[in-house]
Amino acid sequence: MMSSEATYKFIAFLLVATVVLELAGRRLRLPPATSLIIGGIVLALIPGIPSISLDPDLVMLVFLPPLLMSSAYFTVWSDFKRYIGGITSLALGAVAFTTLAVGIVFHLLVPHFPWAVGFALGAIVSPPDAVAASAILERLQLPSRITTLLEGESLVNDASGLVLLRFAVAAAMTGTFSTVEALGSLAWVSTGGIAAGLLIGLVGLFVIRRLGNSDLVITTTLLLAVISYIAAEAIGSSGVLSTVATGLLLGWHQHGAFSAETRVRAQAFWGILVFLLESLLFVLIGLSLRGVLERIGGLRHGLGELWLPLLAIVLTVILARFVWMTGAGAGQLLLCGNRKRFDPSSAFATTAIMSWAGMRGVVTLTGALSLPATFPGRDIILVTAFAVIIVTVLLQGSTLGSLASLLKIINPEETNSMKDNEAAAWRRMAEAQYRAIRSLAVGEDGAVKHPRLLEQYDHRAKVAASYESDRTTHDGIKSQHFKAVLAAVKAGRTEILKMHRAGEIHDTVMRQLEHDLDLQEMAAENRS
Repeated sequence: MMSSEATYKFIAFLLVATVVLELAGRRLRLPPATSLIIGGIVLALIPGIPSISLDPDLVMLVFLPPLLMSSAYFTVWSDFKRYIGGITSLALGAVAFTTLAVGIVFHLLVPHFPWAVGFALGAIVSPPDAVAASAILERLQLPSRITTLLEGESLVNDASGLVLLRFAVAAAMTGTFSTVEALGSLAWVSTGGIAAGLLIGLVGLFVIRRLGNSDLVITTTLLLAVISYIAAEAIGSSGVLSTVATGLLLGWHQHGAFSAETRVRAQAFWGILVFLLESLLFVLIGLSLRGVLERIGGLRHGLGELWLPLLAIVLTVILARFVWMTGAGAGQLLLCGNRKRFDPSSAFATTAIMSWAGMRGVVTLTGALSLPATFPGRDIILVTAFAVIIVTVLLQGSTLGSLASLLKIINPEETNSMKDNEAAAWRRMAEAQYRAIRSLAVGEDGAVKHPRLLEQYDHRAKVAASYESDRTTHDGIKSQHFKAVLAAVKAGRTEILKMHRAGEIHDTVMRQLEHDLDLQEMAAENRS
């Protein structure tokens, strides 16, 4: 048992390790989750490294609320609503189908355990993980439909997986199962969690609009994630769905409820927080290997007896998702009857990508760890869950980008549509700004009070209209324009730094000018 001081030093060591592993992963072009889990496994096998025992409840409470809040906050709400049917099919149908398939295979290979044990394992390994999905998908340029379905599924599949696990555990421990009770529990877990999250989100927005300070607002958003999770769990509903509902509500209202400064600072804050939490989480998953091996009697002895069930369960998890995706796609085609627009090659590519993207992570590991100590086959379930995580994150996660490139899973129509939308938005925004300036630039006597602003915004409106009508010609002009802006920003920064080092300007003045230049540089880099 490590002391508090030793625990702090070990966490600091892990943070250093995450930076090294992140750099190594980028150099080797590996997804971050892959390099971090491999690094954690290597650390776990080094003599002298403390053995990690993860408390499932603490892991869920510390890591999941902020990570889920961030994912939900930045979710594209319009896409989420548009594909809610597909998200529900994956979050409910795919989870239930995978649970059934894993339960049957497990019982066939390990028949001396009750059926409920296999279904408990199925419920644990069936839901893809929101943390693993976001960590992998953020580096890939997949069509928005695929990304929305995968991220949406991983955000809301907690209810079905945990309810199935809860009743499988009860059936294994007591020998009884009630379908009516299971369905009622699923309904309460889902609706109760969503209702709690929306209520807390509305109260949070009411408070946020009255704070007026960026530091307080950002801190409040973090607290709302934790409060939403704890409150929903306290009433026996889904803390994950509650946090997701709160995050979606805040994300939808951020443009009106948050100031520009708050949005910029919040994006930076959440980016760093998510990086630290995801990195630590994946390293801890790798470090937990030692405890898993100790439970099964060591690597050679334990895995020698379990390799067949392990291999079969991992293959079942992967294939069950592919079967469900194929069947769901065929069913949608039959129901819609839209065969003229059906493209077999595109449908296969989409099915293959979405099937291969079912990464498991923290929810699967904590689900296995949460089983009672007296649960039949607990150690087998734990090592199997760990194997599923390792294979799906390391194998599927690291090859998903290559598979997408091989299948040429791109959507040029979607890309062109986005560019059209952007050009139209810039034109209308520039025209609205020019109208506002024009109404303020001319005084009651007819004299122009702001000639430079009037000229500037008139020029912007004309350029935006010209760009919308002919993007090809203006793309090169735009690129050269923002390169010039970046050069000017660099020259300005060099000059004020020279003045600061010569003692000609105060530190406060230096920071204010540098902040303005930083905003100009960020805007120019985004536009170029």
